[in-house]
Amino acid sequence: MAKDLDELLDEVESKFCRPDPLRPGLAERPGGGGGGLSHDRSRAEAEEKLRSTERFKKEDDLDSLINEIFEDPNFDKKSFKLKSKSSGNTSVRASIQGLSKSCSPVYLGGSAAPCGIGTATSQRSCDHLRCTACDFWVVSYDDYMWDKSCDYLFFRNNMPEFHKLKTKLVKKKGARAYACQCSWRTVVELTDLQTDHELRWVCGFNQNSV
Repeated sequence: MAKDLDELLDEVESKFCRPDPLRPGLAERPGGGGGGLSHDRSRAEAEEKLRSTERFKKEDDLDSLINEIFEDPNFDKKSFKLKSKSSGNTSVRASIQGLSKSCSPVYLGGSAAPCGIGTATSQRSCDHLRCTACDFWVVSYDDYMWDKSCDYLFFRNNMPEFHKLKTKLVKKKGARAYACQCSWRTVVELTDLQTDHELRWVCGFNQNSV
């Protein structure tokens, strides 16, 4: 193994480190005992070039591996961020926060339904709802329902003050009362928001993080 490495170093030295005989003044001058020092210097330079070559080869292999990963149809590109190669290194960072920063689909649910970022496999009630009609954040109250006498003017005049809203809240175990300035709902079972075509509520997780 050591012999093979020496032969490889000699080959690199012969290609990259020996002076060009066509350029005068660069050839080693005979005599003086400096030949050994010059040879050691050349060998050190050859070793450094070899290390650089191997390093670049490893980076190319890493780039190829990354490309293969990103070309995999089952790979979720949104969950990864590539660091710029301008720093001289290629790195891959996995941001496993929830793979997404917004609910898809968006769920409403009763007080028994957990809150958070909802997905098709993790059905959670969105607790960062925003209304695109009145531009208000949606409030919710667990184990309450809205009284049947609620109307548009009540919410228009009293949102988002809880001490005013509570006059129309009625205790109901398992329910969750939602409201913005223009719409309101009482929900008991987990419900896909898309099934209620009158509501203009959207997940506001991304808006809240900006």
